[in-house]
Amino acid sequence: MASYSLPPKQPKSTFKIVRRIVIFLAIVALYVWTFLGIDIDWGRAFERMVNNFSRVIPKLFQPDWSATSEVAAKIWETILIAFAGSLMAAVLAIPLGFLAAQNMTRSKILTAIGKWILSAVRAFPDIILAILFVVAVGPNAFAGVLAIAIGSTGMLGKLYSEVIESIDMQVIEAMESNGANKIQILFYGVIPQIVPEFLSYAIYRFEVDIRASSILGIVGAGGIGTMIIFASSNRNWNEMGLILLAIIIVVTVIDFLSARIRRKIV
Repeated sequence: MASYSLPPKQPKSTFKIVRRIVIFLAIVALYVWTFLGIDIDWGRAFERMVNNFSRVIPKLFQPDWSATSEVAAKIWETILIAFAGSLMAAVLAIPLGFLAAQNMTRSKILTAIGKWILSAVRAFPDIILAILFVVAVGPNAFAGVLAIAIGSTGMLGKLYSEVIESIDMQVIEAMESNGANKIQILFYGVIPQIVPEFLSYAIYRFEVDIRASSILGIVGAGGIGTMIIFASSNRNWNEMGLILLAIIIVVTVIDFLSARIRRKIV
């Protein structure tokens, strides 16, 4: 039996080694320059941080259970905001995804417009969208739903377009050669290929929106974020501990359930 040996490793060139050292030193110098430019007494700041942490952290581990019913109601509102926003986004992203997919839109101009719309929507963080909708519709949960819906539409539309562009075009060509019209091609050639991944991405986005909707209340868009801002303003760290515990439990359960569902779909 013939024996095979791995080829000897090529030594790294001196230029590459020097380049990496220079890059590393440049990064270190940038960090040092950045911190030196901050006019602050680091010793006093560190001591103050330690004192604050030693006072706050123990209270976070002693939740105020008397606020359980209020926290539960706000957590449920947060889940509903995320669900409604994700559901709206999952629907709104479908036409934008088809518009931005190169293999579905014959016009390059329309494809470019679709991609630009999705990029423009994704440029705004959810918290900025929440502020805009709070101004438009008032400080309520509906503003949070709209912020989640618009913010998620941009990302889901991008993911949907990538799924559409990756479908097996031979199926489409075979149906066209057999005389199928566009409606038949859509329902029997395209949709069966994209539905599982569409659902998987929509469920995954719901996971992300649960986290996003937890902080939208800070700007008045409903949900548990409202309690977070009140608890922090009043220095009620025991109630904050209960809020954080509730968020951790909800996010963990949602992540577990969505992962199980996505494994069954895809």
